[in-house]
This record gives sequence, structure tokens and C-alpha cells, in this order.
Amino acid sequence: MRGNSRQSSAEETAEGDLQGKYMRKIVRKGYQFYGRVQGVGFRYVARHAAAYYGLTGWVRNEYDGSVSMEVQGTSADIRQFLASIRDARYIEIDEMEEKDLPVENEERQFTVRH
Repeated sequence: MRGNSRQSSAEETAEGDLQGKYMRKIVRKGYQFYGRVQGVGFRYVARHAAAYYGLTGWVRNEYDGSVSMEVQGTSADIRQFLASIRDARYIEIDEMEEKDLPVENEERQFTVRH
């Protein structure tokens, strides 16, 4: 019985290690936002939220009235970051496009592009 307990404990530890590695995996996402997203502080809310969640990337207004953004970090942090933007006062996102992008290992901050 002790052998089984040790084996189970070792398996649980290995499983926990795998979950930890999966949760910390860095991804990069590209977004295009449509709606009331310009002239409402979207880029500055994004910059502040990115700093809070430790994300890197950039955000910029587009000529068609949309906002483009690339963001890099863990999937969980990116989800919380997006929720922060959606919940911000005055911002109304009607449509959001998302795509997976290659990670940029040298990127160190989140910037507002003009």
C-alpha cells in the first residue's frame, strides 16, 4: 500500500508540474476591435492593463475607426486583460477578431503606437 501511495504522490507532483508549465506558456495574439473604440481612452486603458498583468505588445488606432493590437503573455493573463478593456467605461466593443501570432522573445514592454 505504501508503494501505491508514493507512486500516486509522484504522479500528482508530475501532473502538477505539467499544469504549471502549461499555465505559464507564453503566447502572442493579434486583435482587431470594432465599435466605439477610438476617442474613448482604449489605447491608454490597454497600456495600463498590460502593465498590471505583465504583458507586452502594442496598440494603435486605425484609419477605419478600429483599433489593432498585439499582446503577449500567458493565456490566462490575456483573458483578464481583455476583460479589463471590455469593462472599461465608455469603451464599447461590437466585434473583435483574434489571431495567433509567433512569440516575439525580445519584446519587453507594451506600447501605444501612433
